[in-house]
Amino acid sequence: MSDDPYKVLGVAKKASQDEIQKAYRKLAKKLHPDLHPGDADKKAEFQAVSAAYEILGNAEKRRRFDAGEIDAKGHERPERDFYHQYASQQGARRYDPGPGTGGAEDFSDLFSDLFGQRARGGQGGFRQEFHARGADAHYHLDVDFLDAAKGARRRVTMPDGNRLEVTIPAGIRDGQTLRLRGKGGPGFGDGPPGDALVTVTILPHPLFVRAGDNVEIELPITFDEAVLGAKVDVPTISGTVSMTVPKGTSSGDRLRLNGRGLPIANGGKGDQIVRLRIVLPKKIDARMEDIAKDWRAHVKSNPRE
Repeated sequence: MSDDPYKVLGVAKKASQDEIQKAYRKLAKKLHPDLHPGDADKKAEFQAVSAAYEILGNAEKRRRFDAGEIDAKGHERPERDFYHQYASQQGARRYDPGPGTGGAEDFSDLFSDLFGQRARGGQGGFRQEFHARGADAHYHLDVDFLDAAKGARRRVTMPDGNRLEVTIPAGIRDGQTLRLRGKGGPGFGDGPPGDALVTVTILPHPLFVRAGDNVEIELPITFDEAVLGAKVDVPTISGTVSMTVPKGTSSGDRLRLNGRGLPIANGGKGDQIVRLRIVLPKKIDARMEDIAKDWRAHVKSNPRE
């Protein structure tokens, strides 16, 4: 497989960050090790895709890769201006620090500036110590709607095959990124490890839809329940509850169940909004037709006025 992260993800160099993310998600779902247990080739492809996204999924790393500052593995490339800077000097001093630099001490400072390291004097020259924080690792995790609403624990498979335990906080939003400190790439020298950044996609639910901190649901009711009113059972994210449908309800009316929504920052909860929809039987019998005819004959009502 190519070392070029653009080719690995199958995107053009002018691709937007959104296009890169979509390409990664598609490949990650297709190649995930959980779907191909024991398949070393698929595991290697998944690792390559994850490594490519670690570069291109981060706008700053992508900029640095495009500029040639880091390679496809995120490693620093040598400072390319170094040769050109010192090759311009005249005579036999072309490759040494040049006049007026102050000797080895200033030359050590030069390396410190170029490579972000601290150079110290020592026997036979100088010794370099390089300490840097490790790279952040980027992952994607699909989460069921109810798990996102109520909270859960999930595992993410890392490029090296290891698994990372992730706590999904109750009420997390679609596209939110969780930061697991110290779970990224190892640091350099005495530098700390990077973090693991897990971006969450919340899968759609057949009944519930999120609306801010509220949950919305459409509830079918019968003709007689709408006319006469009724007590009906309503599913919520925390279980089924009983709700009163008032007399004379119309399709589209909205009822509110307080505190049955998603957790909010102050410790409370949003509400559940129930949109009512009147559903007639698929087969209308003679009795129901007679009721409708009698209604039409005696009541003059036009809801379209």
